[in-house]
Amino acid sequence: MTALPDLTGRIALVTGASRGIGYFIARHMAAAGAHVIAVARTTGGLEELDDQIKAEKDRTGKGEATLVPLDLTDMDGIDRLGGAVNERWGKLDILVANAGLLGVIAPIGHVEAKTFEKVMTVNVTSTWRLIRSVDPLLRQSDAGRAILLSSGAAHSARAFWAPYAASKAAVEAMARSWADETRNMALCVNSVDPGATRTAMRAQAMPGEDPETLPHPGDIAARIVPLADPTETRTGQIYQARHDRWVSYRMPE
Repeated sequence: MTALPDLTGRIALVTGASRGIGYFIARHMAAAGAHVIAVARTTGGLEELDDQIKAEKDRTGKGEATLVPLDLTDMDGIDRLGGAVNERWGKLDILVANAGLLGVIAPIGHVEAKTFEKVMTVNVTSTWRLIRSVDPLLRQSDAGRAILLSSGAAHSARAFWAPYAASKAAVEAMARSWADETRNMALCVNSVDPGATRTAMRAQAMPGEDPETLPHPGDIAARIVPLADPTETRTGQIYQARHDRWVSYRMPE
């Protein structure tokens, strides 16, 4: 596994933390010493995560979690989350906006309006609402780090993937604008393309694929966690986790 950075004493908020890549990002960040605010709809998955973090702390003395059961379609709940973080800690060091929804794989003209709207609500609007809620808190950190999960679909725009591809392109655009707004600050904002990974979402999209041919989400998560290191100062870029490769965008003059 990729060596984890030292995140001792840092406060990290991770959405979609009950399974898949988000679950392992939360575990790895806790193992690196962070206090993880784990957000997800599924209480059972959050409790399992908490059990793992506590077991690891018993062995190493590192890591803690605060569990936040929250459906990210609850916009007022996202606003309250920022207020609760501010009241307890007065800052946030790390944001990992990982939660996402695939929707359907179908011709664009066959996608139902309610399906398209839900993908946009979960993947785009809730991410914007979360950014708005915690941006002031990240600016209070000595080295705020925001990591927004994207997808290669944002660039390949493959047939039948229109809602998901459009949503991830929007997330990347928000990340780049946010990075440009904050490029003279201690806050760094980057997108991550995890690549094909052995997750439930991938199985939904590619039901005939052998999952054993894909990287484990824990391995991909371990490659993403170093982006939260205070010494990592790149911003406004995309990190392709599966290939350990950065893609740079030219910032406006």
